[in-house]
Amino acid sequence: MKKVVLAYSGGLDTTFCAIYLNKVAGMEVHAVTVQTGGFSEAELKNIEARAYRLGVASYRVVDVTSDYYENCIRYLVFGNVLKNAVYPLSVSAERMVQAIAVAKAAKEMGADYVAHGSTGAGNDQVRFDMVFQSMIPEVGIITPIRDLKLSRDAEISFLKEHGVEMNFEKAQYSINKGLWGTSVGGKETLNSKDYLPESAWPTQITETETRQIELVFEKGELVGVSDKEFSSPVEAIQYLQCITQPYGIGRDIHVGDTIIGIKGRVGFEAAAPMIIIKAHHLMEKHTLTKWQLYLKDQLSAWYGNWLHEGQMLDPAMRNIEAFLLDSQKTVTGKVFVTLEPKRFTVTGIESDHDLMSSKFGSYGEMNNGWSGDDVKGFAKIFGNQVGIWNKVNSSKI
Repeated sequence: MKKVVLAYSGGLDTTFCAIYLNKVAGMEVHAVTVQTGGFSEAELKNIEARAYRLGVASYRVVDVTSDYYENCIRYLVFGNVLKNAVYPLSVSAERMVQAIAVAKAAKEMGADYVAHGSTGAGNDQVRFDMVFQSMIPEVGIITPIRDLKLSRDAEISFLKEHGVEMNFEKAQYSINKGLWGTSVGGKETLNSKDYLPESAWPTQITETETRQIELVFEKGELVGVSDKEFSSPVEAIQYLQCITQPYGIGRDIHVGDTIIGIKGRVGFEAAAPMIIIKAHHLMEKHTLTKWQLYLKDQLSAWYGNWLHEGQMLDPAMRNIEAFLLDSQKTVTGKVFVTLEPKRFTVTGIESDHDLMSSKFGSYGEMNNGWSGDDVKGFAKIFGNQVGIWNKVNSSKI
């Protein structure tokens, strides 16, 4: 039997793949679940048990949560990356580290093939394929759902025929949970009008009281929340997610251009990522110069888009990461945030590196660093070229 390594999450798509590859294609299936911070220990145990019930030859969990943060998420924070000013790349980033981990597993196991459950209509198929082609070009790629052009209803019918028991009502929604947020796809996201119902969101709203919290940043990385200090930013992100997601914060639907050239919609809930990015951005506006901020905006937009389109392995990404890391030397201090149901407000910061210092003046009121005559001279020189242009051209145009 040919050996195939399957990227396996335990959801509808990868459950179909496990059955199909074994029962129909006659392959020896080795399932690999990549932990990116979205699964609890209990969930992983259930996924493992389900995998063996489906007939896989082996099952393993590869925990890349720390690598996911170190090699990807922290640069999304440093760059304040929001795709189309909305989406924190919850799935885009996760898929890349998952594909890399699966490729390594396939190589270690000497697999003939590697398989994933992507459809033929989205971005994930490209992300997985490009990583596999780059890292394990000698291994064949199998994509049953894409190749068979299956709908979710068709997958459900197939699984029922093979005696698979799972919550098929819940399976109507595709949910992907990781350290940097959860995506939600369903019938509502397949058109341009409908919004996801309350029941579709993985986390229900249970917090209704206003709450004040403080985010503590050290060189651009979240290291504390209010009176809690953490040994790693991963723990800080997980804690912040636990206390903020029940407010229903960070829910939205992203509309964007897919890698393959069509428009697509996906729902997401990402309370911690949205709060961290907005808080971090405010800290930067106080602690970086205008040209640092300008250059970061240009490079970060390119970085986020290239990552979204599956190009994490491009060496140009390492060059931008070096710039982003260097830019964070002074991004240290506290950011104050107010939580309310379905919204949050970033109210202010405290930092030893705050460039809005009263030592140099108060905007709109008074200054201590220059005189009125200094400003008159500066304005004359600063506007000199525009003045010359108007004198030369005012009577000619």
